[in-house]
Amino acid sequence: MIMFRSVLALFSIFGNFIMAGIICSVANKRILQMLKDPMMLKHIAAFHGRARIGNRDVVGFGMNGEYSYIDRVDYPMPAIRFRENTAESKALREKEKGDWKKLTLEEKKALYRHSFCLTFSEQRAPTGDWKYMIGGTLAFAGLVLWAFYLLKKFVYPPLPYSITPEHQAKMLDAMVALRVDPIDGLTSKYDYENKKWKD
Repeated sequence: MIMFRSVLALFSIFGNFIMAGIICSVANKRILQMLKDPMMLKHIAAFHGRARIGNRDVVGFGMNGEYSYIDRVDYPMPAIRFRENTAESKALREKEKGDWKKLTLEEKKALYRHSFCLTFSEQRAPTGDWKYMIGGTLAFAGLVLWAFYLLKKFVYPPLPYSITPEHQAKMLDAMVALRVDPIDGLTSKYDYENKKWKD
């Protein structure tokens, strides 16, 4: 009996390995098939690998580990420099390894602009985009109001007679006369002896 169980356990382990191999081979075939899809190739080509950053230096991890440049206040250190290396920038970078007091203000600015596109104050400067957002929202609200007005005037039928205040007053009188829901409903608040509503 023990021998039978051990043989059965070996067969089940062997079967699991075979199933895992089949699943892996099917998955590999599906992955290869997906890689032939032009949309998938487009996404792969859009990945900013080292081959796509040109002659820029990789200087850190960046926002998400990709080799891309983005100006953000919450991630102030992009993964790559803003500009590609040139003979001037290489000479300036060699000069910056020395005494910074020997650098002119223009050279310091050029070094900064080689690594970064915008300063923090430029990133935080008001752009005026809020004007477009508020203007677009108000324009959309105006269009909606005009559409509602035109629909009400030309598309919707007139309101039924039962919505008028005169008809509603007659319906209330009829409900009181019929004593509709006298225990805890509408007519429970009406005094039938004095012919008036209770206070």
